[in-house]
Amino acid sequence: MSSLFDLKSSVLRQVQVRPSFRRRTEEEEGTSGAEVPVPSQETRWGSAGPRCPQVFNLNSEELSEAVGRVRKAKAPAYALKVSVVRAKNLLAKDPNGFSDPYCMLGILPASGAPREPTRKEQRFSFRKGGRRSGSSGGPRDPLPAKCIQVTEVKSSTLNPVWNENFLFEIEDVSTDQLHLDIWDHDDDVSLVEACGKLNEVMGLKGMGRYFKLIVKSARANGTASPSEDHTDDFLGSLNIPLREVPVAGQDRWFKLEPRSSASRVQGECHLVLKLITTQRDTSLSQSGRSSFTSYLMLLQSLLQFEHRAEEPNSSNWCGELSGPATTILSLHGAQGNLSPLQLAVLHWQVSSRHHQTRSLDYGYLLGLLEDMQALWEEAASLPQEQEQSLADSFLAFSEFALRLLRRLRSYFPATNSTAVSRLELLLKCLGKLQFFQASLKTCPFENDLNLDIAATLKRGTCEWFAELLAAKSPREQPAPQRLPGLVELADAVYADLQVADSIYASLFHSLLKVDFFTLTSWQLERLVAEEACLLLEELSPKMMPEVATGLFELYLTLADTQRLCNSVPGQDSRSLALASIHVPFLPAIKLWLQALRDQTRWRLQSAVDMDTLEPVDPTSKHSGSATTAGLCFSHMQELWLRLAWPDPSQAQVLGAQLGQDLCEAALFYTGLLRRKVDMQPGTAAEALCVVLSDLELIRKATGQALKGLAWPEGAGGLEMGHPRPLLSCSQTLDDDLQLEAVAPLMKSLDDKLALLNASLEKENLARVLEALWELLLQAILQALGAHRDVSSDFYGRFHFALEALVSLFHAEGQGLSLETLRDGSYKRLEEELRLHRCSTRECIEQFYLDKLKQRPLEQNRFGRLSVRCYYEAAEQRLTVEVLHAADLLPLDANGLSDPFVIVELGPPHFFPLVRSQRTQVKARTLHPVYDQLFYFSVPAEACRRRAACVLFTVMDHDWLSTNDFAGEAALGLASVSGVARPQAGGGVRSGQPVTLHLRRPKAQVRSALRMLEGRTSKEAQDLVKRLRELDKCMEADA
Repeated sequence: MSSLFDLKSSVLRQVQVRPSFRRRTEEEEGTSGAEVPVPSQETRWGSAGPRCPQVFNLNSEELSEAVGRVRKAKAPAYALKVSVVRAKNLLAKDPNGFSDPYCMLGILPASGAPREPTRKEQRFSFRKGGRRSGSSGGPRDPLPAKCIQVTEVKSSTLNPVWNENFLFEIEDVSTDQLHLDIWDHDDDVSLVEACGKLNEVMGLKGMGRYFKLIVKSARANGTASPSEDHTDDFLGSLNIPLREVPVAGQDRWFKLEPRSSASRVQGECHLVLKLITTQRDTSLSQSGRSSFTSYLMLLQSLLQFEHRAEEPNSSNWCGELSGPATTILSLHGAQGNLSPLQLAVLHWQVSSRHHQTRSLDYGYLLGLLEDMQALWEEAASLPQEQEQSLADSFLAFSEFALRLLRRLRSYFPATNSTAVSRLELLLKCLGKLQFFQASLKTCPFENDLNLDIAATLKRGTCEWFAELLAAKSPREQPAPQRLPGLVELADAVYADLQVADSIYASLFHSLLKVDFFTLTSWQLERLVAEEACLLLEELSPKMMPEVATGLFELYLTLADTQRLCNSVPGQDSRSLALASIHVPFLPAIKLWLQALRDQTRWRLQSAVDMDTLEPVDPTSKHSGSATTAGLCFSHMQELWLRLAWPDPSQAQVLGAQLGQDLCEAALFYTGLLRRKVDMQPGTAAEALCVVLSDLELIRKATGQALKGLAWPEGAGGLEMGHPRPLLSCSQTLDDDLQLEAVAPLMKSLDDKLALLNASLEKENLARVLEALWELLLQAILQALGAHRDVSSDFYGRFHFALEALVSLFHAEGQGLSLETLRDGSYKRLEEELRLHRCSTRECIEQFYLDKLKQRPLEQNRFGRLSVRCYYEAAEQRLTVEVLHAADLLPLDANGLSDPFVIVELGPPHFFPLVRSQRTQVKARTLHPVYDQLFYFSVPAEACRRRAACVLFTVMDHDWLSTNDFAGEAALGLASVSGVARPQAGGGVRSGQPVTLHLRRPKAQVRSALRMLEGRTSKEAQDLVKRLRELDKCMEADA
């Protein structure tokens, strides 16, 4: 209690003071308190007085007693702490352009104050002699030895760095002053040693003897006698009254001054000045308590008072003290001679301890640690007692932080960005403690801090899971009642691992090198696997279909959890507890498949019952039941993908069963639609079209779902694609759906033909059937032309329908003959369907074959082109020589053209690495002569293929617009010399030129466009683009 009371008195001493350094006068001796240094500038100290009773909970009597003790206390003893840091821009005194500077400094006491200057101003100097003739006063009394200090000599520099510290006792703060001289060392004798011996001399006589050594080596008033070869040159001085030094100290550059008006100096000197107390009349000092301890107690009281004034439950306070509190602490720290490191340590100790009862901002605590680390790296020195106190604060803070991390999910939820930011700062603080763990002599941690953090996270994860289990799925409940809660528990565990992977893991790894995700995933997946196995053991003897859905949901979550845990690099999936969790779930999954089949059929039945066989919206052609069925099949596919059954053999069985159920559901839906149509006699044609659209949509949806059930390559030795049972299901379904699609049309025609057969004679019936057949073929051709952007399967189904109609009209010989049915429009329709059923490359090859089949017209309208082609087997290259052209079309306004020829090989997929080439442009002519050779490096096998050709395209070059198409011609490569068999000797080029007649194949281009426009492959689209440009050119020139 006495120490706390003395602390209050100490604060009052620093608050109730005058605004300058001074010693009390004799009149004030009996009434005023002890001398206390205060800043000379105006402060807010006056406002601190009324708050002191509030800070320390003083009543009026205690306050009066404290004030009385302050007044009776003895004056403290003061000292000046001087750090000579460096100087810059000094004068060069040596011939080499540099100087050898050193500093001599000391305290000029009140008795040594200089008199009023004479006619010529002169200032005091340690090196200046006292034998001045004509001086108005006697020589100055010599300084005491304790007042003189000297730095080292820095050789050959104008910007010396010393970084030396000195301590001087102060007698009178108001009159004493610090004096500093900077000299250029020129003596052979070390002045540093001479000045150092001054402090070993007792008495003024001995000091005077050594002081003469200094005086002897100095110039008198800046001039040297002829006998003095080695003298020191004056570089500048400083005179700093101590009353001008602020209480908090001073760190600045001082401009050097001359010692007389005749001296020439320049430069500045960097000093750090600080007034401290060496003796204080307080019970803390008398009991041996250091200023370190008193500052700690004072800061703790002020921090508790200041934070208590903040808003309740505030964790964002940054330790910003008020002006009076900051002033008091500044005075106490300065007068107690506390180093910056000690002040940083004190603020950390008090703030970290206060944080454990009332939260502070973690950014503020991190800043304290960073400041302390920076100062520690510079000084790295604390008394053992203070270092032990710092170690204890580290230990207390780390234990507090570990308690928070143990309940990480409660204190720092990932959904709260502010809480995550606070966690990041806390982890940074712990990271700073790792630095001090290696730096402190007294280590506060028994184990490595990272090991303690990892153990805490494990313990906290287990406790969090136990609390969650008790809340959602307690083991006391029966197994069927526990199942929904365990599903929620598994979902919570999966969500927690996702958060751990996306948020917590990166923070812990980057800041502390702790693998948070691995720690938590191992714990949680093991715990949730144990609970799932216990539940399955209870449910297995009485597994029911209604339980299967809940178990399926549980398995999906566990499978997702296992995949997430497997995503850890270097993680062995076989070591996970969930690695074989699928085994006990297999019976439940089979039951779930049955429940899914029944549920799908129920949904399809409900959808068809409510269906009105009308499009769902103006932009669609199918009804609502088809949409529902498509969603059901898509849902089945998604569930299978999520299931991702790990055992290949079991997965094949499950996949085949699911595919079989899917195909049966599709057929079940088509049967429902047929029965609905049959139950509505006289169904309109629009409704029948909607039914056909529904069947097409279901066919696509079923095919897409079956593709989703395809087995990955290499899994369990299975072949790529569907398992064999699924392939048979898919083929059967496709055949049945085609029959269902054409069935309404067949039924309608059958009814109409039966009526005609009963009503007409055979001759009339034949003519009616022929007319009806032609109309039907034209309708099919028209429908075929209306569907461009469809797949090749579409045309396959068209061909299937066409053959069914042929069988219907033939009627096993009772109707039209097969020759009549398969003539005329039928041949054109069959060819169109055949081409559309071909692959893209087959269509492209047919396009080039058609070019080769073109025959020259008798009356040539587009001109001729002479070329020569041959194949050089030794070089494996095709040589094409464009010779000349004649009678080209005039495409320019002047009645001429500017023709050039593009030479390319086709089809492109035969020659994928070959690019087209072109001749030069021949200006203003219809009979250009080129005589240009072109080489194509191609194998002979590619040239021998059936559709391989060289295509010559003649274009008219336009400068200001696109080029115009003049004509084209193709030459088959199989007939080129050297392709069929290698030629011997050099007679290959002696063959006659070939004359090709140019054409403009508009009909062929449009036919190819019809074949290829609906295809989405890059090869088809590239050719379609070229053909459209060509068709556009021919249309413009027509």
